[in-house]
Amino acid sequence: MNALAEHYSEFRVSERLLLTGHSHQAWPDVGREGQLEAWQDAAEHADLKWERAFAKAERLREGVRQLLDDPGAPVALAPNTHELVLRFLSALPLRERPKLVTTDGEFHTLRRQLGRLGEDGLEVVRLPARPVESLANRLADEAPGASAVLVSAVLFEDSRIVPGLAALAEACGGAGAELLVDAYHALGCLPFTVAGLERAWIVGGGYKYLQLGEGNCFMHLPPQADELRPAITGWYAEFDELHADHGPGATPYPRGSMRYAGSTYDPTSHYRAARVLDFFDEQGLTPERLRESYLHQTRLLAGRFDELGLADVTRDRETPLEAFAGFIAFESERAEELSRLLLDEGVVTDSRGRRLRFGPAPYHSDEQLETAIERFGRVTRG
Repeated sequence: MNALAEHYSEFRVSERLLLTGHSHQAWPDVGREGQLEAWQDAAEHADLKWERAFAKAERLREGVRQLLDDPGAPVALAPNTHELVLRFLSALPLRERPKLVTTDGEFHTLRRQLGRLGEDGLEVVRLPARPVESLANRLADEAPGASAVLVSAVLFEDSRIVPGLAALAEACGGAGAELLVDAYHALGCLPFTVAGLERAWIVGGGYKYLQLGEGNCFMHLPPQADELRPAITGWYAEFDELHADHGPGATPYPRGSMRYAGSTYDPTSHYRAARVLDFFDEQGLTPERLRESYLHQTRLLAGRFDELGLADVTRDRETPLEAFAGFIAFESERAEELSRLLLDEGVVTDSRGRRLRFGPAPYHSDEQLETAIERFGRVTRG
């Protein structure tokens, strides 16, 4: 058994083959302690709990800064990335520059919202995500005249890392377009730095590889964020000025992360996040160590899969596994059916179109992954 598994006893990770780690990883047991701490603070302090809750929020911001290797950076928080993307979009000069550039490989948060805005008159340019090797250059070509370019650091369907983001950021800066990078599928499974992306907006969350659970999403703000005024704004943006006179006139905005704040929220998730972030530190689960773990696991899965010699299921063998992030995708016309059959065999996976996704996690043992592939071969052959 993987020694790390003992810290995930509530999720019974050593007893179950939970291979949707790219979506919902197990939470370490300390997460429950965080949730109980939130309850106790509310019970003991009632409305005076918020000072303690805000300290947990700051611990989450600190964790994000550490992940991005950007100490002191302003980080806005929200229960989900959709809220953060909306505030970002509402701060853009869309009347003067009604063009938004994105790809057809984005997660549903961007896919749906940008699609709907396109129906209402914005010019939404959606480029094919593949070939991914040329994606950054193709996006850069479309940046002139755009308010923003929005792209993932890792494509959610197949875990492919998008190269060339720093060059794209430079091109966007020259074209006067903002760059928003969705790093949700990067943070926690590979090192990711703001170096070269200093003027990019970076969104992500803790639901996946970071094991923080729901309600822990964030947006790293670039220096120019203080120059913009999001039209979608919550009253927390003036939390420190609530006792001031609020007569008619221009809506004031603070500087820093609270400029993009929302409104009243459930702080329980931040208590859980604070405990889990401390746990990661205690266990030495650095981005570098996690990258090493995920590469080992995806290599093992790929190797055992290749040994099966399946006729109607394939994987991308032309691209080195180092060009992928934290999970491996197998292609088949039967992807959804195979995922259901695997579930009947006690292997939890998921599918996206033709892609059947296997997402390991650092608490899995090699034996568990080998068992999962063995059952995969069995159900595929019928």
